[in-house]
Amino acid sequence: MVNHLSNKTLFITSLLLNFSLCMFLVPVSARLQRLHHQLNSNGSLSFLVIGDWGRKGWYNQSQVAVQMGIIADRLDIDFVVSTGDNFYNDGLTGVDDPAFDESFKYVYGAPSLQKQWYTVLGNHDYRGDVEAQLDPMLRKRDTRWRCLRSFIVNTDIAELFFVDTTPFVDMYFEDPKDHKYDWRGIRPREVYLTNLLKDLRSALSKSKAKWKIVVGHHGIRTTGHHCDTPELVTHLLPLLEEYEVDFYMNGHDHCLEHMSCQDSKIRFLTSGAGSKAWLEANKPHDNCGVKFFHHGQGFMSMKLTKKSARFVFYDVFGKALHRWKTSLKKLHTSI
Repeated sequence: MVNHLSNKTLFITSLLLNFSLCMFLVPVSARLQRLHHQLNSNGSLSFLVIGDWGRKGWYNQSQVAVQMGIIADRLDIDFVVSTGDNFYNDGLTGVDDPAFDESFKYVYGAPSLQKQWYTVLGNHDYRGDVEAQLDPMLRKRDTRWRCLRSFIVNTDIAELFFVDTTPFVDMYFEDPKDHKYDWRGIRPREVYLTNLLKDLRSALSKSKAKWKIVVGHHGIRTTGHHCDTPELVTHLLPLLEEYEVDFYMNGHDHCLEHMSCQDSKIRFLTSGAGSKAWLEANKPHDNCGVKFFHHGQGFMSMKLTKKSARFVFYDVFGKALHRWKTSLKKLHTSI
């Protein structure tokens, strides 16, 4: 009887241990959720791009927001894209954090900005309760908010592929300094990144959109403070090249920038000037040329039709600093 109970106890214990182990070893999914956004009646698509903004209105965040409202009204935008670092300095503390209202809801209160906000996470967001920004509860506080790790927004003429770039960067894992990162949903990291790249490849290969745009927090090609992100150059850029992505948009560097490279048709666009700017000169780049660089606060707009693309960079006063327009045919035959 004692032996029978002992064997039974060992068997149950073994099952529990195996179940617990499986819970930790189950592959992390990075599957891309697809969202559909209806186009304007005229068939065009207009949106604003802003990054590195959430400072409770400080560092000219409120002033930038005012100008965004004016431009958004003028363009009758469809939505806003956020390139991450949504809440400084260390993300949100939870779904009830007042910073959500103080840095987002109340700052971007213009009627023209009451559109959907499609948002990726930045490295500063990972320093807080990262699950809070992903929680549907935030949509009850403000229905504009839509933040996922990686996802797709389909608009018929364009597809926007939002990519969670922070887990790619080795430094945050190997040398985090005094920062603590919330890696729930990421570990095991290698599995997460493998799945993400696989799902992105699948989505890009199946896309029939006229325009393909990839959005991430970290820059691939940039002459800003952080320079190129080597991990993205190695792992992400080849996919973008293979499937003929038209634009890569990012934040991270607190500036506005337009870059192009001789060996690529991709336009690299940085919009990370939503609040605090570093006011430092850009750095030389060996492989790419800078079409425009601004080290102050601002944002950008983009308008797409079936045949053309046009984007504009604006400063904190709403002044248009740089305009660029191309046709789909010209961009696709530019190399």
